[in-house]
Amino acid sequence: MKTKFSDQQLSLIIDQSLIYQCACPAQVAKHLIGLRDLYEYQQGCMNQTDTDKAVHERIAADAQRAHDALEGCLDAVLRLEQWDMDTLLMPKSLQKPIRSF
Repeated sequence: MKTKFSDQQLSLIIDQSLIYQCACPAQVAKHLIGLRDLYEYQQGCMNQTDTDKAVHERIAADAQRAHDALEGCLDAVLRLEQWDMDTLLMPKSLQKPIRSF
């Protein structure tokens, strides 16, 4: 599967949402990981019968399309929020520690 963000980069984005009150990019990152898992699962299933192969090819192809769209979304959101695109660190303006009760 072609990707723009590595699994490590997605994990970094998710980790920052656990520290700061900015969960939207993390939600997109979590779904990207799920789509990668779905795609890989379908790749493993393609050695079935011809009918099954067509089903798994379709699911994999649509997972790739959905992944491409969400990666584009994540890239745009990070840029809109002015994340550092080299380090993928959240900007100081969004770093609001989660309050404990």
